[in-house]
Amino acid sequence: MELTETLKEIFIETAKTLKGSARRVFKARIVKALGKGGQRRAEAELGWNRGTIRKGMGELESGFQCYDNYAARGRKAAQEHLPNLLTDITAIAEAESQTDPTFKTTRLYIRLSAAAVRKQLIEQKGYSDEALPSEETIRTKLNELGYYLKKVKKSQPLKKIPETDAIFEQVAKVNAAADADETQLRLSVEAKGTVLLALLSRGGFNRVEVKALDHDFRPDKKVTPVGVFLPQYNELYLFLVTGSVTSDALVDCIDAVWTTIADRFALVQTLVINQDNGPECHSRRTQFMSRITALADEFQLNIQLAYYPPYHSKYNPIERVWGVLENYWNGSLLDCVETVLHFAQNMTYNGVHPVVEIVKKTYHTGLKLTQKAMAQLEKRLERWPGLEKWFVFIHPLPT
Repeated sequence: MELTETLKEIFIETAKTLKGSARRVFKARIVKALGKGGQRRAEAELGWNRGTIRKGMGELESGFQCYDNYAARGRKAAQEHLPNLLTDITAIAEAESQTDPTFKTTRLYIRLSAAAVRKQLIEQKGYSDEALPSEETIRTKLNELGYYLKKVKKSQPLKKIPETDAIFEQVAKVNAAADADETQLRLSVEAKGTVLLALLSRGGFNRVEVKALDHDFRPDKKVTPVGVFLPQYNELYLFLVTGSVTSDALVDCIDAVWTTIADRFALVQTLVINQDNGPECHSRRTQFMSRITALADEFQLNIQLAYYPPYHSKYNPIERVWGVLENYWNGSLLDCVETVLHFAQNMTYNGVHPVVEIVKKTYHTGLKLTQKAMAQLEKRLERWPGLEKWFVFIHPLPT
């Protein structure tokens, strides 16, 4: 039989109108009429599956009909029916997640139960109660995404101030607005705990037997990793500061990162900076506020400082990076800066290597503005009413 374009169209359209065994038998009869090599021709010219054709040939020759047991295939995953479900769950859980404070695991813990996540999907994302799967399914999806609901004692904050909930709510709003606006770019900034450079035991395991000291004996050398993380783009910039990590050091790291990426983010007008309100970067630290304001003027950028509540810094996205780094170099001897550099360059976070730089500049401690100078600077700062210490907006002076 010669397959003309007209016949092809008739066979394909007819097959589409049939279902189950009737469709398979129809295809088998056409293939049988095509003669030798009919299955190969039907697959190439009509787009029919050869496995389906063989099944139909068996039904045609034996006279027995095969019944399809669709119910035995199981239910489709919830995200098959709701394509944006996993993205929306992640958006809700991300703002409430914290890393393991001990950095011994890379797990993330969230403060919300599955019931609370389901409720927020309805209130924030517009889902109907009937369309959403059950709490148990939401709980399973959270675990699959890497968010653990089980509370562990070591992950609970030491204290909670009266403003904690209001701060979290405002941080979530600021971050969500920044992530949804191409004219804003969010940075997560923090300094990790100082790493002592000596033959010291850091725990963990190593395939190579190493001998380490179990006391620090006051080593002379140390290095402090400072990280600038872009949560939306999964980009990490690490600075290994060999001296004191001061306000100037932190702002210099932010300056270096923006200088590197400015060309890629030509539309960005506002930097949103997430921090932990530590002693060197909180909004009442005069030297930090002076330097960050100068940075806004230099690059003609608006800067929104959004701090996490006290004792809750583990919710800052960059904390997850420290957990990965700590797990990566555990079991190894960090006895020099070059060794730390090697480990930092070779670690990956979500499959991406960081950009790492050693900072040997000496930063002087104790620098601060006079009360008069700070009072003048304060006139340029817009502080959020009621949460003045945690949310500060800075406008650049026009050039």
